[in-house]
Amino acid sequence: MKISVITVAYNSAATIADTMDSVAMQTHTDLEHLVVDGASKDDTVKIAQAHGTPRTLIRSEPDKGIYDAMNKGLARATGDIVCFLNADDAYADAGVLDRVAHEMELHRLDALFGDVVFFRADAPQRSVRRYRSDRFAPDRLAYGWMPAHPALFMKRSIYEQLGGFRTHFRIAGDFDFIARAFGPGRLRYRHLPDIMVRMQAGGVSNAGLRSKWRLNREVLQSCRENGIDTNLFKILSKYPAKLMELLRP
Repeated sequence: MKISVITVAYNSAATIADTMDSVAMQTHTDLEHLVVDGASKDDTVKIAQAHGTPRTLIRSEPDKGIYDAMNKGLARATGDIVCFLNADDAYADAGVLDRVAHEMELHRLDALFGDVVFFRADAPQRSVRRYRSDRFAPDRLAYGWMPAHPALFMKRSIYEQLGGFRTHFRIAGDFDFIARAFGPGRLRYRHLPDIMVRMQAGGVSNAGLRSKWRLNREVLQSCRENGIDTNLFKILSKYPAKLMELLRP
């Protein structure tokens, strides 16, 4: 099964080399790596080109935000499976995509997801939190739960059927897509209890209380737009469990 890895980048010169290298080292060879750069003002594109392979396609142009850039990547993707790897994240080992392709083909899955560990930029070898995606199920969307997006692998046909990401969301567009994909309960999916991605702490949806508040408001909006019965108290109730992730990285 061919896999399309989409990396959205903007001014990511400090981190994108590790991202590119982690894709280049994958033992699964039937893949393409689509780098969608938002007209960076630093050396992001130059570094991506230096660390790319013949399977890498890089395009740099202005966009209207992260989900617009993700949709541009989807429009160019040709793989059977699509996944998104952020420009400050990296695959945990060289066999991640091989395991994904094997599991999805063996079990005829529409989607597969694994776990993510977070690290700080000043201590990249030390994990500070593990995002356990097995806590997700479609009936937990009302509580704001979702699989870790960088460790979510899904058939491209699902993205095509749903029209990609809705760009009126600034932070919760990935949650909204998952709500639209998993909410009806028709997808064949499985959780693989492996660490698939190493993710640098401090992304757009995790940067401070104001960002978290906006994220949760957008999650609430998405639930309402998708007919999921919830309220803000339900959505906030997931945070005690998330705090436990800090105690058991």
